[in-house]
Amino acid sequence: MISYVTTTRDITVTVRPIYLDEPSDVVNRTFKFGYAVSIRNEGPSDVQLLRRRWVIEEADGRRQDLEGDSTLPGHPVVPAGDVHVHDGSCTITSFNGRVEGNYLVQRVDGEQFRVSVPSFHLHAAAN
Repeated sequence: MISYVTTTRDITVTVRPIYLDEPSDVVNRTFKFGYAVSIRNEGPSDVQLLRRRWVIEEADGRRQDLEGDSTLPGHPVVPAGDVHVHDGSCTITSFNGRVEGNYLVQRVDGEQFRVSVPSFHLHAAAN
């Protein structure tokens, strides 16, 4: 499984996408992907995940811009030196796509900043 990694201000985000054969339907052009996201806090203070934004771009140019906090129930806190892992999924209508995005996080002192999500590729039938 391919991993995509980026670090912003001591916060390392790793994404591992996978094509999901079973729920996908090639005939109807619905391609389902899952992904695991690992957020490692290598900084000196705790951070809280407030919001996320994903931009999904399909091979045909179609875009989905998803923003909010529904995938972060309870706004998890990632203690210094710890990691938070969560899963997600998306469906596209092209064989290939690309995802990028960011998380809005807040440190204990109230400072807020955006942490980049590494750009990662979606390839149908890549398993």
